[in-house]
Amino acid sequence: MTARLTGVLRAYRLLAAAAAPLAPLLLARRLKRGKENGARLNERRGDSRTARPRGALVWLHAASVGELASALPLIDAIARRAINVLVTTGTVTSSELAEQRLPQGVIHQFIPLDAPRFMRRFLACWQPDLALFVESDLWPNMMIETSRRNVPMILINARLSDNSFQRWRRLPKTIGNLLQRFDLCLAGSADDAARLSELGAPRVLTSGNLKLDVPPPPADAEKFAELKAAIGGRPVIAATSTHDGEDALIVEAHRRLRANFPGLLTVIAPRHSERGTAIAAIAQAAGLTPALRSLGALPGNDTDIYVADTMGELGLLYRLAPVVFVGGSLVRHGGQNPIEPAKLGAAILHGPHVWNFADIYQALDHAQGAAEVADADRLTAALAAMLADPQARARSAAAARQTVDALGGALDRTLQSLDPYLMHLLLPRRDHHA
Repeated sequence: MTARLTGVLRAYRLLAAAAAPLAPLLLARRLKRGKENGARLNERRGDSRTARPRGALVWLHAASVGELASALPLIDAIARRAINVLVTTGTVTSSELAEQRLPQGVIHQFIPLDAPRFMRRFLACWQPDLALFVESDLWPNMMIETSRRNVPMILINARLSDNSFQRWRRLPKTIGNLLQRFDLCLAGSADDAARLSELGAPRVLTSGNLKLDVPPPPADAEKFAELKAAIGGRPVIAATSTHDGEDALIVEAHRRLRANFPGLLTVIAPRHSERGTAIAAIAQAAGLTPALRSLGALPGNDTDIYVADTMGELGLLYRLAPVVFVGGSLVRHGGQNPIEPAKLGAAILHGPHVWNFADIYQALDHAQGAAEVADADRLTAALAAMLADPQARARSAAAARQTVDALGGALDRTLQSLDPYLMHLLLPRRDHHA
């Protein structure tokens, strides 16, 4: 039996309920900034124009692109068992990924704003039989209203960084109240499992990181051929998923390297594509020539910095660049996903701030499949070494691929843990939605 709501949770629910009438203003503002889909704003209030399918329904919630991408093989495995699946996410970019890559028949909706009445409306509409929440996107009203309907809840690929752990330790009763609502928590690592258990999750298993079992991101064959032809035989390095504060360091490294590596092309793919023009301005201020992919440009012979400010094309870049700096790691963001470039044969560099994928980076560094660089000087030196020694670069790339392959298996372990719940849904039951 879940404990009564703490004072913090009661206050949160009151504030969320009081703010619900302001939802149209919030959504209009977000729509103007490109953060909402205007044709689907009703979903953010718990309404749907899509009918609930007959039979049992598994609801899986993933915050954004990364979480959804990691769950795609699991979604496919559940859907192949002839179980209805509803997927919710909270961003426009994740809805685009859902449209492209969800299996046929799987429904996508935007997650409602976390107000009690919106969540109740959503749950009344969809009546899920099982709820799977990916990683750490735990909205209090979403969890409270779901548990009040006696829907089994499972946290999958659960992740809790040390920073988040230390913050939650200041509110132990509040986080404990929320975590106790889970039937099961499947942690991405042993460290995540230990933190979740200490905060009050009642049943925690370490299943491993689902991102390790995701197939490499695809690449459009025609676009690949076009971009490869434009690059020709030039030496190429890439910096992907970069954050504000990192791009200037990448540009500076290129400026220092180009004398020793004639024709060098640096590709920068920002984590947030709207920063493309700002990155181009940084390159111009350094006396370099940029080109923006979002404008349809291909790298010309005079292009120094090619800004790949488009969505869904990392698979293309990882297949073209033999050396990749993975961003979010020279600034205090926690590091972006190194698994995709490792699977596609790139040698990997990263900064010191990689707590989001700490165990994976540790394994990659130990196997010499990746290397840490702390600043612009070390980044420049590491890139120079990689560019100058193709054999060492190939050894590093091979070690990276072997390391992530050896760490796999999370999908099978997750499915084994979910199997009793999924089997239960397949049993004939009168209360299944006919």
